[in-house]
This record gives sequence, structure tokens and C-alpha cells, in this order.
Amino acid sequence: MLERSVVVTRPTRARGLSAGITVRRSADRDRTASWWLDSRHSFAFGTYHRVWSGLGALKVVNEDHIQPGGAFGDHPHWDMEIVTWVLDGTLEHRDSLGFRSIVRAGEVQRLSAGTGIEHSERNAGVDVLRLYQLWIVPSVKGLAPEHEHRSIAFEANALTPLASPDGRAGALRIHQDARVFGGHLRAGVAIEHCVEQRRSWIQVADGAVRVDDVDLVAGDGAAIIGRPTVRIAAGPDARFLLVDVD
Repeated sequence: MLERSVVVTRPTRARGLSAGITVRRSADRDRTASWWLDSRHSFAFGTYHRVWSGLGALKVVNEDHIQPGGAFGDHPHWDMEIVTWVLDGTLEHRDSLGFRSIVRAGEVQRLSAGTGIEHSERNAGVDVLRLYQLWIVPSVKGLAPEHEHRSIAFEANALTPLASPDGRAGALRIHQDARVFGGHLRAGVAIEHCVEQRRSWIQVADGAVRVDDVDLVAGDGAAIIGRPTVRIAAGPDARFLLVDVD
């Protein structure tokens, strides 16, 4: 098994992003590739980008495609909230707390690294594992490490809470004033979202959406700044992540 290199992240503001909607196109993302891994990074991941260094406490948005037999070996994290949404396939997680979990398509996992934790992640199935992983800096350092994972019933044509500081509506609980939503929209359906914080990040996993007057396709992401309400409309059927952050 190969290890993911450790990246030290710090809560800095996204520099160079102005009010409005700023798009990060799929093809412009950084990429890590090997025989077992194809990973696309919406934000700087082991590299430096002045603009794409994160959005508030949200520091990493990675899309990973992991071949059968592929794995991230044991590697450490600390003071980070790690939220993983499995889109396709089966993920096996093991950590130094003694937790072992099988996370299947449609399920979400939260790992609070706190004072330090080691874990491994591998494709536990026979098909390609596809997932999105978010790293969010916690509001308090030095917390006790925690692990949580569950199946979440995604509501059609709505935003489903995946993670929040209060764990409301069945969401996983994270130690930061940020809210992570998963969206499933049928073609032609539109919803409005009231941004609960000052900034949001939307990441399209499948299909295509229009955010106000901006078109995004699978793999595209965008920072939404200074718009208290946005309209999200699906072209073809769409799945996406939406993160409200301070």
C-alpha cells in the first residue's frame, strides 16, 4: 500500500477571490495519478496557488478514483475535520482508535483528527471506488480524535445535510461553524439556497447545474461570495456538494 503524503494546512482566507461566483474548472484542477489512484484537487494539495489555497476553514476538496486493490496506507492527521462522501464503490477505513468501517456508495464518514490519529483507506470492492473528501480546519485545536459514519437518506430535489456543528437533521457533527450539504436534483429542477455563512463552495460530482447565471459541469467547482441567496438549477440529473463556511 502507498501512503498519501502529509499536507500541513492552516486556516487562511482565500486570496484573490472577489464577490460573486468564481469558477474552478474541472480541467484546471491539480492532479495526482498512479496505477491505482486518479485524484483531482480543487484546492492546492501539496502545491501552492495564491487563489486556490482554500475558502475559509475549507482547505481541501479532492475527488478520488481508486482502483480495486488500491489503498492509502497508514498516515497521520491532526487538527482536521475530514468528511468523505462515497459516490460509487466501497471504502474500508481503519484507524489507530481501533475503528474499522465499510463505507458504501451513498454513505458519509467524518473523522475528527484532533490531537492526532493514523488511518488507512482502501478500495474494499471489485469496482472503481469514487469519493469526494473535504478537509475542514476545526474551530478548536487539540480535541480528542473521533470517528463517525452513517448512511444518509438523500432527499430528491433538495439539499441534504451531511455535516454541521450541531448534527441537525441526521448530519454528522463537525467541530467548525460550517455546513456541508449533498444535492440530488433531477433534470429541470431548481432550488434556492440561503447561504448561512458569508461564503460557499459548490462542487459538481455528476451532471450539470446552473448557479444563478453560471453554468457548471461535473468536476467544476465555484466559490460563492457575497450572495446571501443562490438559485441552483439542474441541466441533466445532478449530484453536487455545497459547503457554507465563514
